[in-house]
Amino acid sequence: MPIVAARRYIAGRPSEDVLVVDGAERAPLPAQSFDWIGLCEPTEEEMDRVRRQFGLHPLAVEDATTPTQMPKVEIYGKQLFIVARTAAMEEGENITYGQTAMFLGPDFIVSVRYGSTRAHVELRQKLELDALRLTEGPDFVAHAILDFIVDGYQPLLDRLDEAVQAMEEQAINVFPQQSTIRRIFRLRRQLVRFERIIGPMEEVCRRLVTVDLPAIDHAATVWFRAVLDHVHRTIARIRGLRETLASIVDTAALMEAHRQGEMTRQLAAWAAILAVPTAIAGIYGMNFEYLPELRWHYGYFMVLGAIAAICGGLFWRFKRIGWL
Repeated sequence: MPIVAARRYIAGRPSEDVLVVDGAERAPLPAQSFDWIGLCEPTEEEMDRVRRQFGLHPLAVEDATTPTQMPKVEIYGKQLFIVARTAAMEEGENITYGQTAMFLGPDFIVSVRYGSTRAHVELRQKLELDALRLTEGPDFVAHAILDFIVDGYQPLLDRLDEAVQAMEEQAINVFPQQSTIRRIFRLRRQLVRFERIIGPMEEVCRRLVTVDLPAIDHAATVWFRAVLDHVHRTIARIRGLRETLASIVDTAALMEAHRQGEMTRQLAAWAAILAVPTAIAGIYGMNFEYLPELRWHYGYFMVLGAIAAICGGLFWRFKRIGWL
């Protein structure tokens, strides 16, 4: 059933189920009473019945049934329309998105959920245990749903954080392989899209805190301020992960350049050491009859000693300056 729950609350406690039927007229509710209608991917007919019974604006209904809207807050007379986006990570580090729309009136809230696997059943049960808070009305429920959605971003970011840290540690030890580099850029694209879709949630929460809106009591702004703070931290984490991913390749390139520089210095040092015996042997290997010192009795040993002394001196020098 698209209607997951339709319940009336009086003085913060569940009273009775609300029937959503064709031609039903909604009578005024007593003080400290409101209806909470929860829908999950409703059909057009089901949504139309809810629209007529609660007097929802057709444009808002159209947006609520189009699960690709960006987060926003719109005013329709005495009603408030809020769109929020949900996010979850599937296998393969792909982020999938859903949408939750809320119609908020003085004595009702209608939530319409698309694409999210996190149902509001447990949230509803948790809120029903706190009758004192539910007496504050549907704006408190709207805050609870927004907080529930924003809290759902944290497990996703935790998984990304673990993956990014593992790649960062690996990049320090060895230059990333091509598959790792492709994964880095794939995650960066995911984070860019995540920030683009979730970013407007910051403005949504800011408006709920700072702007005088219908169906939102001034005393409820403190609750929405807490959600705004959670959104701030979420966006900060997203940007931090993007910066870390951007720096991984740069750091790995610097480390690889440093390692290559060390190898180059070592090769240059050994080449300089080997150049000494090569040069001396090359000179005395020339096929001239009258080379000097060819008739010395101890010339061979003197040349070997000179080669050893010069090579040893070069080795000591290069070792001292850190080339070997």
